[in-house]
Amino acid sequence: LRQAGSKVKAGREKVPRAETEAMTAPKPRSFWQRWGMALPLLIFAPLSGLFWYALHSGDPSRLPSALVGKTVPPFSLPPIEGFADAEGFQTADLAKGEPTIVNVWASWCVPCHEEHPLLLHLAKQPGVRLYGINYKDDPAAARRFLGRYGNPFARVGADRSGRVAIDWGVYGVPETYVIGGDGKIAFRHVGPLTEDAIKDKLLPLVQPTGAKPQG
Repeated sequence: LRQAGSKVKAGREKVPRAETEAMTAPKPRSFWQRWGMALPLLIFAPLSGLFWYALHSGDPSRLPSALVGKTVPPFSLPPIEGFADAEGFQTADLAKGEPTIVNVWASWCVPCHEEHPLLLHLAKQPGVRLYGINYKDDPAAARRFLGRYGNPFARVGADRSGRVAIDWGVYGVPETYVIGGDGKIAFRHVGPLTEDAIKDKLLPLVQPTGAKPQG
C-alpha cells in the first residue's frame, strides 16, 4: 500500500508546472467586463460639463437641441381647464406660413414669474404671435397666474403630463422656441428670456425686415 501511495503521489508531482499554472491562472477580463460599468459615467460626464457651461456662461441657448431645424413633433394640447381667454393648439397651428414664438411655463416656476413682464411686452411687438405651453401645472393655479399677471398668449395649451415637453426636448421651465412658418424649430432659448435675447435672437426671426420694436 505504501508503494501504491508513493506511485500516486509521484504521478501527481509529474503534472507539468506550466499546465498547473494555466489551470489556476485567472482568465483575462473582456473589454466590457473592464469598462462596461464605467461607460455611462464616461458618456454622462462630458454632457454634464456642457450643460453646466451653457447654464453659467451667460448664454443658455448654447445648450444643444437635436430638434433645431426639424419639424415640431406631432402634438395636440387642450386649453387650460376653465380658462376661456385662449384656446389650445396643435402641430398644424404652427405651420401656417407665419412664425410663432412658443413659451413653456408654469405657475410654480419662479423664473417664469420674473420673465412674465417681458412676455407681456413681447406680445405687443409687431409681427409677434406668442403661444404658451403650460407645463405640468394645476389648472386653477395656472388661471390665477394669468389672471394676476396678465395673459400674453394668443393660445395656451395645457401639457398636464409633460409628454409634449419631453418630445420637444425641454430641460426645464421656462424655455422658449421660435417656430418657422413651415412648422420647423428655428431657435431655442433655455431659461428665462432677457431683453437682449428678445432683441437680438427672437425678434429678428419673427419680424419683417425693417420693423421697429415698440417701446
